[in-house]
Amino acid sequence: MSQANLVLKAYYEAVYELLETAKDGLQARIEGLLSEEVEARGFEGFDEEKYAAYRDACVAFIDERIETFNPIGCQYTFDLGSAQEAFELELQLNWYDAREEFEILAQTAREKAMAGITDDNLHVLAGELIAELGVFPDRSIIETYRAKPALQRLPDYIVAVAIEEIAG
Repeated sequence: MSQANLVLKAYYEAVYELLETAKDGLQARIEGLLSEEVEARGFEGFDEEKYAAYRDACVAFIDERIETFNPIGCQYTFDLGSAQEAFELELQLNWYDAREEFEILAQTAREKAMAGITDDNLHVLAGELIAELGVFPDRSIIETYRAKPALQRLPDYIVAVAIEEIAG
C-alpha cells in the first residue's frame, strides 16, 4: 500500500470514528435542517406523513454514510484491483459527480504523505484532511443540490450538510 493510500485509509477511519461518535447528534440535527430546507424551497404537498418519510430516509442515509467509511469494508477500497472499477460505477450511479472532489482528496493525501508518515502523525494527517476538505463526497452533494434543488435529492443533501456541520 502506498503512503498516500495509508493517509486515505486513516482519513476513512477517522471519518468513521467521527460519524459513529456523532450519530445521535446527526440524527437530532436532521429534523431542523429538513424543516428549514422544506420551508426555504417551498416544496409542495409536504404534509406530516411525507415529512416523516423524508426524515426516516435521512436517518437511514446517516447509517449508510457511516458504513461507507467502516474500516472493515474500506480495506476493499484500497486493497483490491477491481476497487477502481467499483468506484467508477458508484460515481456513475450517483446524481452528483464527485470525481473532482475525490481527485482533490487523493492529491492532498499524496502531498501530506510526502512529508513522511509515522504511527504518531498518521491520525494527525487524517484530521488535517477532514479539517481542510470535509467529508467526501459532501461538497459535491451540496454544490450539485444547491445548483439544482430537487425533492429526490433532499435526503442526501440534508445528511451532507449535517455531516459537514459536525466535521467543521
